[in-house]
Amino acid sequence: MKANFTVNLTGNTEAFPHYWELCVGSCHAYTALRADYQRMLKRAHDELGFKYVRFHGLLDDNMSVYTVNMLTGQELYSFHNIDVIFDFLLSIGMKPFIELGFMPSALASGEQTCFLYKGNITPPKNYDKWFELLNTLTKHLVDRYGIDEVRTWFFEIWNEPNLKYFWAGTKDEYMKLYDYSSRAIKQVDSLLKVGGPASSGNAWIPDFIAYCEENKVAVDFISTHHYPTTDPLSTHHEVDIEAIMKMDEEEKMLAFAALMNPHYERGVMAVMTQKAKQEAGELPLYYTEWNSAAFPYKQDDPYAAAFIVKTLTDNVGLVEGYSFWTFSDIFEESVQQSLPFHGGFGLLNIDGVPKPSYHAFRVMHDLGNERIPTETCEVETLELLATKKNAGLSMVLYNHNAPEAEIVGAQVCITFLGDLTGKKASIQIIDEYHANPKRKWVEQGSPEYPTKHQLEELLQASEVIRKPVELKQLPGGEWYLELTVEPHSVTSIDIE
Repeated sequence: MKANFTVNLTGNTEAFPHYWELCVGSCHAYTALRADYQRMLKRAHDELGFKYVRFHGLLDDNMSVYTVNMLTGQELYSFHNIDVIFDFLLSIGMKPFIELGFMPSALASGEQTCFLYKGNITPPKNYDKWFELLNTLTKHLVDRYGIDEVRTWFFEIWNEPNLKYFWAGTKDEYMKLYDYSSRAIKQVDSLLKVGGPASSGNAWIPDFIAYCEENKVAVDFISTHHYPTTDPLSTHHEVDIEAIMKMDEEEKMLAFAALMNPHYERGVMAVMTQKAKQEAGELPLYYTEWNSAAFPYKQDDPYAAAFIVKTLTDNVGLVEGYSFWTFSDIFEESVQQSLPFHGGFGLLNIDGVPKPSYHAFRVMHDLGNERIPTETCEVETLELLATKKNAGLSMVLYNHNAPEAEIVGAQVCITFLGDLTGKKASIQIIDEYHANPKRKWVEQGSPEYPTKHQLEELLQASEVIRKPVELKQLPGGEWYLELTVEPHSVTSIDIE
């Protein structure tokens, strides 16, 4: 198939903010004490530009934040582990996007938990003590890091309370939790940024805003999550995971399949964002979780790279910040997988090997901040994003379609309206045959625990190689490039 693009170098440009670099997600807070976690996060910050990190479990029992002495009944606060993590983040130039949860068991009204690490998901048995905990923690953070620094942070209340798996209370009880939380934080300083509802699939946004307005509760931003595989257009918000888990295995599989369906439409993430943007009104909108799927499905493959570039391009101007879930396969929610490639959420695998998705963020990071107009290609799955960078151009050509939908490779010609005399072009490719360490791993026999030599091969296979391409000129003076692209691929093009 042949495809043609035209890039107008003399046309008006528009701003191209790198909003997706605001934040990245990770496994629960306690893992941030690990040396390999810290090493990988620093790399993601340095190479991909992420500014904040968000994780569950800041208040979990393994963080020792809130306990009660069994003999005396005395309440004990310990913020040492939080300090160690936040000190590290600041030392590498990052900041925390603070998710306040889950419930310390000593303060919990019940015993329901989520994940392997057993985060308690019940409301507090005493809301005044919850207020005191958050108020004391906030004062501690301000005392330690300074009010000017903490004012740049975000305080997000809970995680996906519309899902029974993460919140055993009702919607009204979440609103009460947010009320107490916001007042506890704002009592320390009114300029600290507090928001919610941190919901799955755009849920509860209108109701949340209405509650805050009616009860005069401060809210500075709206946060929600979206995955294209989990009810992307929010036709249902309540999911009773507990009921599903009580089913027999066949019913359970059918129920989960109905919730997590890979058969979604191309570009659905932007449709979701437009809906949430409208509901958020004047409040800033942050998607604090997103990925190509909410379960293991092609996250290790070039498909994920093309999906990421498509999604980031589509959502420019619709959202203030994104937080990809997650930067690493250091991930303990159900089990810490040892397989190097198992469909984990991470951009880096458990051994720190970059996946195609990692390189998608890297080529997007390398783009400029001014977008150049391009003419739309006649091939629906192909799109070109062009930006000015220094005295040259930085572009990304991507070929993406929804899972199971038809997609083919193409011969692409890019024509430039403008003078490129003296310029040279180079490309970097992410596809089935380039920067795809999973392919090498399969060739190795899919070892669960790669040897040192095998790991070196995987790292080598993960590299993106820059190679020159010829800039040609027509007799009439127009410059052009000719490229071949594979299905579900990303090609970074630099002209300088």
